[in-house]
Amino acid sequence: MCLAYLKAGDHLLAANQLFGSSIGLFNNYMAKFGVEVSYVDCFDNEAWANAVQPNTKVIYCESPSNPLAQICDIGYLSTLCKANDILLVVDNCFATPALQRPLDLGADVVIHSATKYLDGQGRVLGGALVGSDKLMQEAFTVVRSGGISMSPFNAWVFTKGLETLKLRMQAHCNNANQVAEFLVNHPNVSTVHFSGLSDHPAHELATRQHHMKDGYGAIMGFEVKASDSRDTKEAAWHVIDSTQMVSITNNLGDAKTTITHPATTTHFRLTPEARAEAGVKDGLIRLSVGLEDVEDIIKDLARGLDSL
Repeated sequence: MCLAYLKAGDHLLAANQLFGSSIGLFNNYMAKFGVEVSYVDCFDNEAWANAVQPNTKVIYCESPSNPLAQICDIGYLSTLCKANDILLVVDNCFATPALQRPLDLGADVVIHSATKYLDGQGRVLGGALVGSDKLMQEAFTVVRSGGISMSPFNAWVFTKGLETLKLRMQAHCNNANQVAEFLVNHPNVSTVHFSGLSDHPAHELATRQHHMKDGYGAIMGFEVKASDSRDTKEAAWHVIDSTQMVSITNNLGDAKTTITHPATTTHFRLTPEARAEAGVKDGLIRLSVGLEDVEDIIKDLARGLDSL
């Protein structure tokens, strides 16, 4: 995406809640090649508008975001981009086309880490870029020249995964809604970041943008409280290490439930200041709710939470 649509002297405006490696790519490599990068709160429409510069060429966001599952107002960003001749690029990995279709909401380009839900079982690696023929031709030139090509086998696995995507996402979302309710009522959890909760600040927006009933995705972040013997970081790792069925891994979107500690994994390379700006606290845990029996998932999480 960056190589296709940006050049030296351009400005990339991005949400501050992104996958850590995306921030690393923008800060360490795009800046190296003369692309200016700045970040704003993804939920603050006024901040987006104020941050646009004459040389802004791309606005980039994840919705839902990693790891706090925050929601961007894609319709608003589309209007802002069209008024300023800017490309709107949305990472739709967490929602998938089964829940949200950013192109229908006004985005120009959509990105997927196909490794996640599009496969659905953690079998192969791949990615997808979706947009108009003109924009995809520009990207294809980069792919062809750079050799970023997918193997036929991986492509076949993804096509098989797409056959069950809607059914899987329905089941993922049903489980996630129940897990979120368990977490929000647990005395050792201070905060749950999940737009499916009715009191979440982006609940109404997510309901409007997601076209599957009760479909808010299956990725959530939750923050644990410190105890007499553990600070928040130690408490988070206690919960993670206490799981027996849930898999401790940075991957997500799998049939199995996965759990990780963003501050020391996905966002470890960020400075403490950048992590704080992105809301990645030491007590934050990211959970990708899988397809197991939901009672088994809750029981496994309760093992560590109950013993804090």
